[in-house]
Amino acid sequence: MNAKLLNFLLPFALLPLVACGQTPVQNHSDKPSATSGSQTATETQAAGKDVQKVISDKLQSVYGQGQQQFSVLSVNTTPVAGLYEVVVSGNQVIYTNATADYMLVGDLIDVNTRKSLTEEKSAELNKVDFSKLPLDKAIKEVRGNGKLKVAVFSDADCPFCKRLESEFAKMNDITIYSIMMPIASLHPNAHARTVQLWCQPDRTVAWTNWMRKGEMPPKVAECDNPIAETTALGEQLGFSGTPTIVLPNGKVQSGYAPKTQLEALIKANQ
Repeated sequence: MNAKLLNFLLPFALLPLVACGQTPVQNHSDKPSATSGSQTATETQAAGKDVQKVISDKLQSVYGQGQQQFSVLSVNTTPVAGLYEVVVSGNQVIYTNATADYMLVGDLIDVNTRKSLTEEKSAELNKVDFSKLPLDKAIKEVRGNGKLKVAVFSDADCPFCKRLESEFAKMNDITIYSIMMPIASLHPNAHARTVQLWCQPDRTVAWTNWMRKGEMPPKVAECDNPIAETTALGEQLGFSGTPTIVLPNGKVQSGYAPKTQLEALIKANQ
């Protein structure tokens, strides 16, 4: 469950503890399902104008007051009769009935295909133009021929990021762009540590030694670095946890996965 969305919609609820890697990579097939009569996220249709207005007006009146930057971006049908998919600020997906008197925050699962329609919709909404990422401001590691490409928004003190790095260490023929995104609220020392790693004579060696072996290099003088800029970019893209993987076709995936799943994910999304 996304903490930003909860902050918008459930301000008095008890929020779950945010981990540095909120959602593990799912091993879903990219092949279309053979199940007939099943509506996917990309097959949703706009709800009728009357329903759109009722839902938008109700949610806006309840959650759009004060200083909150809240708006309803779209209202679509779902495969469940009477349940509507509503996209709100930050490209967050929720579900309501036709009058928005009741709301669900969570994943809508197609039991037959075992896929999350919410995850599919979020992936569609949150695609990132890989070519526009500041890869020149990333720590670049080329393994083997470097044919496969992946970018990772990462935090130097995030245990899930370190677990992901240990899986990268087992892979060949891949180029990994590690984009710095220390999350101060979770890891207060991560920014200073990241500056130290960036400013090393060989930042790639420094980064991989720290993330995969726990070896921090000798301290050096601070240098010009892009860390504030890349952190702000991650936040602008809506990334609330690390590691967040961005693949060349625009797919975004959060969390750690073991080598077999990780490699399949990367190969399928070049």
